Parts: sequence; structure tokens; C-alpha cells
Amino acid sequence: MITEIFTAATYGVDAYIIRVEIHLERAAQLFFSIVGLPDNAVKESRERIPAAIKNSNLVFPLNNRITINLSPADIKKEGAGFDLPIAIALISESSQVATEKIKDYVFIAELSLDGKLRRVPGVLPIAIEAKNRGFKGIILSKENAKEAAIVEGLEVYPFEDLTEIYDFLNGRLDVLPYELDIKEVFSNDRKYVLDFSDVKGQAEVKRAMEVAAAGAHNIIMIGLPGSGKTMLAKRVPSILPPMTLEEALETTKIHSIAGLMLPDTSIITTRPFRSPHHTASDVSIVGGGTNAKPGEISFAHNGVLFLDELTEFKKNVLEVLRQPLEDRIVTIARSKITVQYPCSFMFIAAMNPSPAGTAKEAQLYSDYDVQKFISKISGPILDRIDIHIHVNPVKYQELSSKIESEKSEVIRERVVKAREIQIRRFKNVHGIFSNANMNSKEIKKFCDLDNDCENLLKTAIAKLGLSARAYDRILKVGRTIADLAGEEKISTSHLSEAIQYRTLDRNSWVN
Repeated sequence: MITEIFTAATYGVDAYIIRVEIHLERAAQLFFSIVGLPDNAVKESRERIPAAIKNSNLVFPLNNRITINLSPADIKKEGAGFDLPIAIALISESSQVATEKIKDYVFIAELSLDGKLRRVPGVLPIAIEAKNRGFKGIILSKENAKEAAIVEGLEVYPFEDLTEIYDFLNGRLDVLPYELDIKEVFSNDRKYVLDFSDVKGQAEVKRAMEVAAAGAHNIIMIGLPGSGKTMLAKRVPSILPPMTLEEALETTKIHSIAGLMLPDTSIITTRPFRSPHHTASDVSIVGGGTNAKPGEISFAHNGVLFLDELTEFKKNVLEVLRQPLEDRIVTIARSKITVQYPCSFMFIAAMNPSPAGTAKEAQLYSDYDVQKFISKISGPILDRIDIHIHVNPVKYQELSSKIESEKSEVIRERVVKAREIQIRRFKNVHGIFSNANMNSKEIKKFCDLDNDCENLLKTAIAKLGLSARAYDRILKVGRTIADLAGEEKISTSHLSEAIQYRTLDRNSWVN
């Protein structure tokens, strides 16, 4: 009789059940083989598992030809999480544990040489799949317990070592399933350390950030080093609408499969903020590699992706952002695997106004030099950024002021009200949830202008030399400004503010 143990592996942001089959046959000497497309980490378990079993005072079947099959055999198996199910299969096949309970559980954990269980990535999607497939529970490391316990309706049994699991399966150890009040954890942990009240001055930029957050618009800041661009960007998550439980689970799944979850973390409750260095490769940004792993844009899902020193990023890195910014999903195709990762994020960029590092040096550069510097950012990328805002150095009077700046919580209340208006507006429109996502059809329907607004926009385009791409962007941002004001119609004041946010679209741009 062949023993079967169930485990799981991840594919993209989802998981699939793996059946571990074992066959023992008497032989003159030990032969240990693992088949079913295992990677090197799985193959190395042939060295870890015997040591773990022996050091747990259990019997390893010597003088046997051991064949482990990981089914389905046509999907590559990765990681050390197969250690535990293979070890359980071995001691079960050699009649050391009762088999009644085994098929009720999914086993997943890495084993150390002394038999202790270690955490593995991707436990959340694995727990979700175990529940969906009707398993009673999941057996894993204590370090992964909180992450798996997010899934309601699945019994989670965390253990310290292989000996405890041996006693549990043989009925010698009574263990209650690990329980976690996910709603309590979710409501208590949604706190941001950084706050907009920490920022002195910069009222115009804060307003632009509020507008961007209210309509889910992408934004670029132009300013000299030290003007506060990074400080402002880091605080944007604190004014975005609070994450829903569904958004939190989506975000946690991505971080889980990448192994970015901390041992004591059960769920990501605050919007992520990712800020890759300008030396980052295109693979690290969008994801990829041999195993098609997620990249920074997916780690920023439901949060913020901030690219500082935008003009310093390699051109190919910026160009690969075009499709994800538009579709909010990235497809990574390799010869043996094709996966999709969600990447719905707010894009924030920052750059210097010229090649100069200081205001004094900026005077040495001509308008041509500045235009050449700006042209490092391609038109298609700028076309996906709705708001351009200058960030000027903060004056001493503002830095030394004792007046407390507006808190993020207050700004967020206005943002949430504006988002609620947009949700009601687009409730019957498929795939659109905010003003930034509107296409030409929705712009025509929801951004109707009166004669005064039409004349203002016509004059602005003619006098300021705004490009064609600016037209739709102005209407989208104008719609958001009107929503923040609680007004149904876009007025000239809303359009005037929106026009100010198209600096880089002007034919003649000088700081």
C-alpha cells in the first residue's frame, strides 16, 4: 500500500494541492529518490529529513529503496516546505504513526536537522486553498500560525518540532486549534507612524497630494534636493482610504508568497509603500526571473509605488511600467511558466527640475539643457501621470512656525468622502472605481462642461501651449476637485486648479 500525504505549493498568488506519494522496497542499501520535478531545495531534503527523523528519536527506514513522488508531476516544485510532508510520509509508511488523521490535513514546513519546524513562504494562499478543497486543517510551524489563522473555517495546528506532530497524530497530545480574531487584529493594527502634520509648510503640495489621493491619480513632484519630496511621498498612504479586509488579504497573499511576512504578522493592515532605488533592474520592478516571482509593482498593490530621482532610472525600467500602470495587472511569461500578479497602486514620482543639484547651479543651465533633461521621461510615461506639482524649498518662517499642520486623519476624511462619491458614480460601470480610471466614454459622460469652462480650457491650451494629452487629464483632475468640494458640476475654479497641475505638458517649460 502506498501512503499519501497532502501538502501544497504556490503558483502566482494562488496555491494548489500537492500529493506526496511514498513507496518503500527492501534493498541492500539505502536509496532515496524524489521525483515530480523537484528543484534543488526539494532535492536537498534527502539530507535534512533523515537527520530530522533520527534526532527526533524516530526510526528512519534504512536498507530500503525509498521513492517519493510529488504529484502532479508536470509542475515544478520549489522550496523547503516539502520537508514535513515527506518526513510524515516516511514515518507513516514505516507504521510509526496512525494514518486515520493524516488525510484530513495539509502539511507544510521546513525541517531543521534537529527536527524543529521552520516557517515557509506562501502559507496564506496555501491555507485558503486547503479550506477550498475541504481539508479539516493545516499543520505547520508556529511561526506561520498567525498567517494561516486568517482563514476562517480551517483548523490551524502549529507545532514546535516533529516529535509533537508524532504525538498529535498518535493521539498522545491534545492540541486545540490556533485561533485568531481577524476582525479585531484588522481594526487594531491600521495605524500609520508617519503623518502629514510632521511636514511644515508645503500647503500647495499637500493640496495636490490630497487631490491625487481622492481620485487615485498618479503624481510627479519637481523640486530641488532637500525640498521635502520624499518626506511628502512617504506620508501619502496615511491619507488614502483605509484598506478593506479584501484588499488586505490580496496584499498579504503577495507578500506571503515572496517571504516578506514577519513571523509575528498575521495580515497587512496598512497600505504598502515601496520605494526601489534608481539602480533597480526591470525584473526587480515588474517581477520575473526563472521562477516568475513578483516585483516591486506587485508589492505596492493597494498602496504606493514611489520612484525618487525618476530621471536616473534606466529607460527600459520606466518603459516596462507602461502596461502595468494602464492595466493594473502584470503578466510574466517564461518558457515554462506564465503567471499574473495584481499591481493596482498609486504611482508617485519625484525628480529635480534640471541637472543642477542646487538653485545656484540651476542658473548655469539653459532652457535647452532643462528640456533635454526632462525629455528623459518618455511621453507615454508622462501620459499616465495626471498631476505635476512643483515643490519649493520651505521658508524659515514656515520651518520655525509653532502652528500645527493638519493631521493625516483630517485629510483622509475628505479623501474618503470623495471616493464614496466616485463609487456611487461608477457603480454600474465595469472595472472603474475612481476618476483616474475613466476612459474617453466616461469623461464625456461625467465631465460635462458649461460654456465658461469650455472657454477657460480653450484659452489655457492656447496660451500655455498644453499638449493634447493634457486635455483628458485636466478633466479627470477637475472632476476629483469638484468631488472634494462636494459639487456635482465642474466649475471654472476646479478647472483652474487642475490646469496648474500640468506643468510638464507645456511646450515651454522652465523652472
